[in-house]
Parts: sequence; structure tokens; C-alpha cells
Amino acid sequence: MSNLDLHPAPTECGGRGGVGAGPVRELSAGKEVRLGESTMVRRLLPTLGRRMVGAWCFVDHYGPDDVARAPGMQVPPHPHMGLQTVSWLQDGEVLHRDSLGSEQTLRPGQLGLMTSGRAISHSEESPREHAAVLHGAQLWVALPDAHRHTAPAWEHHAALPEVTGGGLTATVIMGELDGAASPATAFTPIVGADVVLAAGASARLPLRPDFEYAALTMSGEAEVDGVRLAPGSMLYLGCGRSELPLRADVDSSFLLLGGEPFEERIVMWWNFVARTNDEIARAREDWMTGSRFGDVHGYDGDRLGAPALPPVPLKPRGRVR
Repeated sequence: MSNLDLHPAPTECGGRGGVGAGPVRELSAGKEVRLGESTMVRRLLPTLGRRMVGAWCFVDHYGPDDVARAPGMQVPPHPHMGLQTVSWLQDGEVLHRDSLGSEQTLRPGQLGLMTSGRAISHSEESPREHAAVLHGAQLWVALPDAHRHTAPAWEHHAALPEVTGGGLTATVIMGELDGAASPATAFTPIVGADVVLAAGASARLPLRPDFEYAALTMSGEAEVDGVRLAPGSMLYLGCGRSELPLRADVDSSFLLLGGEPFEERIVMWWNFVARTNDEIARAREDWMTGSRFGDVHGYDGDRLGAPALPPVPLKPRGRVR
């Protein structure tokens, strides 16, 4: 997934300065951003007030969109470095291609995980013949310094473990939840889960007090720690929780995102996560000159050009403004 903003603002984040030391309830509606030719997304991370949740540094929620007579998602080839992309669908299909030669159609309940490491490029598009509805989330995970120059890799997991009980079914996308561990490669202590609540459900989900958490509502109106969440909104929950009370009057679902607070300070610009302005400038130059990030074959169209760098140097600072 790409940040297609033509004038991306540098985002300095990381460190523990903005971590909720205890349980909090910080609600965000995000902002609408156009992605590619025909997809509007709600951007929940980074926002003006919060930049990270654990190692999660970028969260887009899109749909449900009627794409029966539309091209659906169309994101041309673009670069990434220093992060992992997590692709998760609740409806529809997305065709992933990358510079490693991977080609995979993702469907609901399947995880597409791309580790960019030192450099990769990819494209995402709805197949020519696609379902009528497109609905999902695209997320990034910042790689710690010890692993951010690792070799790029692609993983597709068609089956993932589940936690069930009390009208709740949680599919573990990344990390571990209540004893169920995802097979996906993770480089920091992290969790990502798709939590589905049946109408009338009331449950308590075990959490780790040393993790910070957030809940992103995908559908319905789940009540998370007493806060009713409309679709597309995100509730930051802070740290210090051993369990999370949940209930729903109608069928609902949300993404639970969490992890150990990310101590390293990073700078994120366009589709790159780095540590210094020079690294960002070098990555942009390498993409524009056609080196380092490789080529994506099979996409019918040109690759994305990089926006201009901001006039002032990018500096890593804290997690919140």
C-alpha cells in the first residue's frame, strides 16, 4: 500500500513520550485521503495527535465500496523501505505484484505480508473480474534498526489461528493473542487481530499490560471498553490493561492493534521509514533513477514518481505532536 499524497508531510515518531502509561480512551475519526484512481480511504495513523501504536505506524481503512462497475483499487508500482505492509480484506480481492516476482490474489481472511527491508517495490489492483464490494485495511509496521536492512520478502497466509468464546471470534493476523500465534514473521512484540462480535455478544479479551492498544472499527458498532465505535473510527486504549471488555448489539467487527511501545525514533516520509533525512533523500533518488528497488512486471501502467522533498531537513522526534 502506498501513501499517494503528492505533498506528504514528514512524520517524526517513535520513543515512549506519547505512550498512554495507563488505560485511556482517545477517539479518532481519521481523515479522508484519495488512494489511486478510485479509492477513498480513512487514514487513522499517523494523525495530528498520534503517530504510532506499538510498531504500527500507518493505518488506512477503506470501504465498503461498491466497485461492481468501477475499476476498484488501482495503485501503480511504488517503493518501500524500513517497514512491513499488512494487507487485510473483509470483502473483495486485491492482486499483489512485487519486484521479487511475487504475484498473489488476496481474498478475505488471508494475510498478505510484505517485508520491505532495505528495498522493494510493488503494485496493488483489483483484478479485471472482481467482486462487487471492496472493504479492508492496509497497515504498516516499522522495522527496528536491527532488521530494517534485511532482505525483502513476501508472505501469503491463507489460514490463520482463531480465538473464540462469548460470541467472539478473533483471527490473529500478527503476533499472539490469548495463546494463539500467527505464523506471520514479526520483528517486534506485536499483535494484530480481526475481532468479530455476534449481535448480543459480551466478552472480555485478555491483553498484555506492557502493550499499548487501539481498536479500529470495520463494521457495525462494537462497544469497546464502554465506548461505542462507528465504522472507520479508532479508539486508542493506552497501556496497563489485562483485559478488554467488549459487547455488541448488532453484528460488528474491529481490528485490534497493539504492541510493545516502539522506543526507537524514526522519520516516515512518503513510502519510506528511516532514521535520518539523508536516508530518505537517498531512497527517493534511488527510486527516481531506477536503482535499488527493482521492477514490478505485469502492471498495465507507469510506476509512481516520488513527490518533492520538503524544503527543511526531516528530523526524528516523538510519537505525538
